[in-house]
Amino acid sequence: MQRREFNQSVAATLLASSGLGTLAHAQGGPIAGTDYYKLDKPAPVDTPAGKIELIEFFWYSCPHCNAFEPTFEAWTKRAPKDVVIRRMPVAFRPDFEPQQRLYFALDAMGLIEKLHAKVFYAVHVERNRLATPEAIFEWVAKQGVDKAKFADQFNSFTAAGKVKRAVQLQEAYKVEGVPSLGIAGRFYTDGSIAKSMERALGVAEFLMEEVRRGR
Repeated sequence: MQRREFNQSVAATLLASSGLGTLAHAQGGPIAGTDYYKLDKPAPVDTPAGKIELIEFFWYSCPHCNAFEPTFEAWTKRAPKDVVIRRMPVAFRPDFEPQQRLYFALDAMGLIEKLHAKVFYAVHVERNRLATPEAIFEWVAKQGVDKAKFADQFNSFTAAGKVKRAVQLQEAYKVEGVPSLGIAGRFYTDGSIAKSMERALGVAEFLMEEVRRGR
């Protein structure tokens, strides 16, 4: 979903997928400026030497992020061992921040594996918008999470710092839509550019191999 669509409250549909694992074998491979963008200025990375950072930018209320989540989750299970995967909630508007804090609070409490997919289900299937702190607190309590402890994490300076960092990365990668992928602080692709998010994963795989080769 593109940033301008949020501003205009218009939904869009991703183009049909073309499958994974085919791009590396395509003649010439993905093309800069067509299938991905190379950043003019490198984005900051939080990985040690010898590791490659892959960031998935997302928003819980985005229907395309919801559709992509099972594919991305499955990919994370078979990702190369030198890849460090980070999920980064975006904020195209100030009212996105509660869901950013929701993600960071779950992460701080070690609950991403248990509840990340359930947040998508709550928003897109159960139609619980989870757009305010109060709605979020009530929902996490129903998941068996200590409401007071979660609220402490949600309102913490640590969460505020991570929100600020997320926005900085969003701007560094010039994110215009979600879901989207940032690779090694150097490259960016999304479903609009690559023609589908499944193909974008293939582009990311190609770019990570380029990074391994020192290109």
